[in-house]
Amino acid sequence: MKSKIHEFQNNYLAMRKIKVNEIKISYKEKTKLETLEAIRGSSTAAKILFKHWNKSTIGLQETFKVLLLNNSNKVKGVYQLSTGGITGTLVDIRILFAVILKSLSVGIILAHNHPSGKLQPSEADKQLTQKIKKTAVLFDVKVLDHLIIIPNGEFYSFSDNGLI
Repeated sequence: MKSKIHEFQNNYLAMRKIKVNEIKISYKEKTKLETLEAIRGSSTAAKILFKHWNKSTIGLQETFKVLLLNNSNKVKGVYQLSTGGITGTLVDIRILFAVILKSLSVGIILAHNHPSGKLQPSEADKQLTQKIKKTAVLFDVKVLDHLIIIPNGEFYSFSDNGLI
C-alpha cells in the first residue's frame, strides 16, 4: 500500500511541475438589453453597420464585419473580423465562430464592403456565405443575411435576393 501512495505522490508532484498557459474567455455587456436596437430587416442592419464603418477607408480597402444578435434579434455588437486589400480580405472562420460563441450570439449578419462600388456579390462571396452557413448549423446559430456595403451607404442583401 505504501508503494501505491508513494507512486501517487510522485505522479502528483511531477504533474504540478508541468506548466501550461491559462485560457480565459470573456464577454462583457455594457449596454442594457432594453436599449439594444432590434434588426427588423436588411435596411436596419445596413444602417447600423454603415454607421460603424470607417468612412475614410470604406472606399480604399475591403473589411469584413459581423453583426452579433441575441435571440430577439437585438444587436449585441459589431465585430470587425478582418481588413484586407483593394479587392479582398481573408475571413478565418475559426476566429469568426470563436467570437460568435464567446458572445453567446444566436444569430449573425455578415457584412463586407466593396470599395469599387459594385453591389453584386462575387462567386467567392457566395461560396464563403455558404461555408459559414454550413458551419453555423453545427452551433445552432442562424445566419440571417450577408450584406455588401459600398462607400455611399447603398447595400446588397443576400437575404433580400434569395441567396440565403
